[in-house]
Amino acid sequence: MARHRDPLRRDISCIAVGLAVRIQSLPQGAKVGIKALAARCREGEKRIAAALRELEAHGYLRRVRDRLPSGRIITRTVFCNRPTALLHSRRPAEAPPQPAKPEPAPTPVPAPMQQPAPGPAPAPMQEPAPVPVCIPTAAPPAPEEPVAPPAPSAPLFVPRVPPPTAPKAPRRPLPQPSELTPDLDRAATAFLSDLHRHAPQFTLSEDDVRRLVPGVAAWLERAASPDAIRRALTDDPPHPLKHPAKLLTYRLTELLPPAPPGVDALAALDRHRPRFTVTPFQTCEDCDRAFRSPAPGHCRDCRETRAAYAQAAA
Repeated sequence: MARHRDPLRRDISCIAVGLAVRIQSLPQGAKVGIKALAARCREGEKRIAAALRELEAHGYLRRVRDRLPSGRIITRTVFCNRPTALLHSRRPAEAPPQPAKPEPAPTPVPAPMQQPAPGPAPAPMQEPAPVPVCIPTAAPPAPEEPVAPPAPSAPLFVPRVPPPTAPKAPRRPLPQPSELTPDLDRAATAFLSDLHRHAPQFTLSEDDVRRLVPGVAAWLERAASPDAIRRALTDDPPHPLKHPAKLLTYRLTELLPPAPPGVDALAALDRHRPRFTVTPFQTCEDCDRAFRSPAPGHCRDCRETRAAYAQAAA
């Protein structure tokens, strides 16, 4: 079996190469989906999916959507042994050979007359007519037309998910307070040192506490309560938790609350807030019952009773 050297193989991980060899060993028409390969291999579905995406990015794998006669749309996975023909565009077809141009007919050129040597004057005679001599002339070569280089074409397959070897974006730095005052430093240190009492898996070393103090101080500076910070940092951790300091660093950075609004922002909010007139409560002078009224006096029942007494007396 002849083997072709493929320059793309040196960029593929060993897991993808092993999965490609396993796919090539399957019979023609076998299923090569994620679940079908997971049933044949010891690797899990996530690792097999990452290897298939890597093979698809390098052109070894194609995913084609087909419509069945019933109308259902399915995805067919096609494996290619030679992805070079897929990654590089075909060469442009050569132009058909043009028929050779007919050479021009030879032009007759009269030959020069030879002068006789000096001697005795010959008898007068008629000069012979010049004989035409045909000298073929070569046709000038046709100029060669410049061949334009083929335009670079876009690759046929563009990976939707970057391969595992792609460079990752740099992580955001740990938030810092505007000023790490001694009070903030003591409060953040006490918070981190006491964290293991509420969540035993978050037991930190002294170096981890000193490194995470600015992040907790930034949360405290933004008016976040210790209970809210504790819930945000320790809620639903992964099991098992191998690196609690890394998880706290990530959550302190990504879940940072916004800064509280200033006095001017609150004043602008109050100006745009709708106003409602609230009628105060009053205590009836006769029955001591509470009722709403802008001025003190009697409740409705007491007013009706007084009105009835006044009519009876009249």
